[in-house]
Amino acid sequence: MVPVPASDLPARTDVERHAERLRNAGARTLTGVVSDSGGVIRAKTVPARRIESFARSGMGASLTWPVFCVDNGIAMTPELGVVGDLRLTADLERAVVLDHGFGWAPADVRDQDGQLSPYCWRSVARRQVDRLASLGIEARVGNELEFVLLDDAGRPLGARDGWPCYGAGVYSELSEFAADLCERLDAAGVPVEQIHAEYGLGQFEISLPPRAPVTAADDVLLARAVIGRTCRDHGLRVSFSPVPFPGGSGNGAHMHVSLTRDGVPLLAGGPLAEDLTHDGASAIAGIVRHLPGAIAVLAGTVVSGDRLQPGHWSGAFACWGVENREAAVRLLLANNGNPHGANVEVKCVDAGANTYLATGLVLGFAARGIEGRLDLPDAVTVDPAELSPEQARAADAVPLPHDAAGRIELFEKSDAVRDVLGPELHAAVAAVRRYESSLYAGEDAHALTRFAWSS
Repeated sequence: MVPVPASDLPARTDVERHAERLRNAGARTLTGVVSDSGGVIRAKTVPARRIESFARSGMGASLTWPVFCVDNGIAMTPELGVVGDLRLTADLERAVVLDHGFGWAPADVRDQDGQLSPYCWRSVARRQVDRLASLGIEARVGNELEFVLLDDAGRPLGARDGWPCYGAGVYSELSEFAADLCERLDAAGVPVEQIHAEYGLGQFEISLPPRAPVTAADDVLLARAVIGRTCRDHGLRVSFSPVPFPGGSGNGAHMHVSLTRDGVPLLAGGPLAEDLTHDGASAIAGIVRHLPGAIAVLAGTVVSGDRLQPGHWSGAFACWGVENREAAVRLLLANNGNPHGANVEVKCVDAGANTYLATGLVLGFAARGIEGRLDLPDAVTVDPAELSPEQARAADAVPLPHDAAGRIELFEKSDAVRDVLGPELHAAVAAVRRYESSLYAGEDAHALTRFAWSS
């Protein structure tokens, strides 16, 4: 008998303990989810009696899952085709039971021997956490989720009667839904920091608390599952599309990042401008410098370009500034208004992004900046579109590509992005984005992808 190679799968006792916990909590099934290379959430499910197998052996997935596209086409490559198999293994430590016995867990991608695959999206964030840890640095990430509520006819709420942005009236009308959502998220272990009616028609936003980066990314997928289930119970539909309707407001997924070393913040209390430490300044410089190459991930869907425009508060320029909502990297200072402390908000991330890849890229760029001791360019104190050419050069401010060809070109040229994703996933994402760039010519891409990123 050939021995099975050792793997990094959880110990048998941990698997059994968590499986028992889930069944005792009423789990009838367990659904393991991934966010694919294009940000679409995909899943496999087992009955409750097979939870242990889902964690140990995993459920089979074809080798083409990393190159699934938003239209369910497959961007096959010489490496990713009809031969081979992957395994999705449920992380039972993060598993929860939602309403009606619906068990939910994030899943890792492994090979047939149980080893983590180079195509494991979740591992991208893990590796960059370890990279920062090797520098003695700990990160915390908090995410904002914007989404649009629709009625059963598919119209955004407010299309008939209006939608005053941040309006007390429209929120009051939906307060039972909002309270139910907050309670369900809290019960699932994802407490809401705030919730409000947003700018666009039918648009809501919730803010999630800062947590360890992989946990924070898991929370995004779990929150989407809870939001989707709560909406259905209230006769609503929900869209996380970056731009659900042509000409409408976009759904962002702003990411807040804080950094500490031995509990001491790197983005406050330092000798540089805005109280930055030298490492904190270099971290911001790394993020700003390498963002353009990452837009194919952070805002790369077939409708993302409609959102990533100047004047949309979407962070359409790679630059940084204190409380500057047009800058891709917005520094929030340590003050009474920021109880979690100083952090940077990466505003260009939209709701179609794979949150594990986005998290890994932002953290990896920060680490790269610190490792290279990059100098921080000038802060932008105005709308970046108003900068003179000289001011733009001093701030290293460049418009982020909002067309598919521009995004793909910068993505394929970026060594920093390839370093974070790994060559296998970098090639897979490139294949997906090249395939998707030719989709929906002459068709309503917004309508055809409106619910692609829902759960």
